[in-house]
Amino acid sequence: MARPPVMPDRSAATERLSVIPGRSGEAAEGKGIQELPALLDALPSPPRSLSSDRPKAGPDGSGSPEMTTLTPAGVEVVTFGCRLNAYESETMQRHAEAAGHRGLVVVNTCAVTAEATRQARQAIRRIACDRPDARIVVTGCAAQIEPQRFAAMPEVALVVGNDEKTKAETWTGLDAFGLGSGEKIRVNDIMTVRETALHLIDGLRGRTRAFVQVQNGCDHRCTFCIIPFGRGNARSVPMGAVVEQMRALVEHGVREAVLTGVDITSYGRDLPGAPKLGTLVKSILRHVPELERLRISSIDSVEADRDLVDAFAEEARLMPHLHLSLQAGDDLVLKRMKRRHLRADAIRFCEELRRLRPDVVFGADIIAGFPTETEEMFARSLDLVEECRLTHLHVFPFSPRPGTPAARMPPVAREVVKERARRLRGKGAAALRAHLAAEVGAVRRVLMETDSLGRTEGFTLVRFARPVRPGDIVDATIAGHDGRELLAA
Repeated sequence: MARPPVMPDRSAATERLSVIPGRSGEAAEGKGIQELPALLDALPSPPRSLSSDRPKAGPDGSGSPEMTTLTPAGVEVVTFGCRLNAYESETMQRHAEAAGHRGLVVVNTCAVTAEATRQARQAIRRIACDRPDARIVVTGCAAQIEPQRFAAMPEVALVVGNDEKTKAETWTGLDAFGLGSGEKIRVNDIMTVRETALHLIDGLRGRTRAFVQVQNGCDHRCTFCIIPFGRGNARSVPMGAVVEQMRALVEHGVREAVLTGVDITSYGRDLPGAPKLGTLVKSILRHVPELERLRISSIDSVEADRDLVDAFAEEARLMPHLHLSLQAGDDLVLKRMKRRHLRADAIRFCEELRRLRPDVVFGADIIAGFPTETEEMFARSLDLVEECRLTHLHVFPFSPRPGTPAARMPPVAREVVKERARRLRGKGAAALRAHLAAEVGAVRRVLMETDSLGRTEGFTLVRFARPVRPGDIVDATIAGHDGRELLAA
């Protein structure tokens, strides 16, 4: 049986990928390029450099540009955006190295905002300037949506679509198809794709956390989002394949697995019998009892099924952390976004899950300055942080994406958008500090990512003064915090 794709945790290893966030804070405002460790889709803390476990980015997500060196096989992948993109970068790099390519730089783009696309084009020009002999291949959501725009860049040797990029034959056939020839575009119609790409695990020895893609694509059409046109329609990996993959991960020493996808709560609609995400979660925990910790990445709370909610209440191995795609706290703004929930739905979900699992920790995406948003509407987004008791906030200053309905709506003044984003981040920072303070004195089970950093069951970072072996799960008494991380005694 084919296995679903998996991305190993790279946080405790020498990283060969440059990751450029296109989702968090001022990263969408063009303020910096950073490398990221292997974290969840829902990053609760500022991006960190892979060369050090100390933050290189400011609290707004800004930071200085960093690029990794070429691998011995001569392949580098520069990644923008989400965790799924980072997984796919890992897959592409393995395929390109196996095909024997040298002097190849792959730019895996993000299309979540127009600014993310601009940053990708800027990075391509910088790479070409720094490495004039390198061959640059561009792929990802921005390349899928606007292939001609990237193909017109003289620095680009080839543009590859999202469906093609994770296939081994794409990389073995590069020279025959595009590199060195006049044809520069290899992009298919993503809307015709009906199955997720399945990739066998490879080289996971020594990894402690793995990301397993169980779903891809999205059937929803939020007015601010162009991602469905980069990822295609929703499609799921069969449950049996996911369970088999989990067994293989445990055999390779993985202690924590994270289920990820584009719209993970739509899982199973295209499969026989239409199993839901909660059914998948319970199946994994039942059939793979050796898996110590299971996490779920970002979800749409209004689509959470009963089995999923029950699993949080009943299964200690399902980690008490969820990142919610909330986007706004005002009902009229949510309607104009074409979201599927109201403010009361979000509050009700958080209250119910916290009643069933008191230690649950919530993160959320919130957009500041959506078109037509008044100060009163924005105030309801600010209030939602307290109403839902959110801890980890991803704040997005609204950035219009050409081709989306929101781009045609009456905009909020840019300086107002930025000011509201700053206020939301301040609210999020205060919520995080309150959460950290409440943890002092508690004993938490921590999965070590490096010899000095690990994460609690609730995904909060813990720093240790004395070295601890990466991959160990240890009991830590929380002695204090520094405003961003817990400090172990």
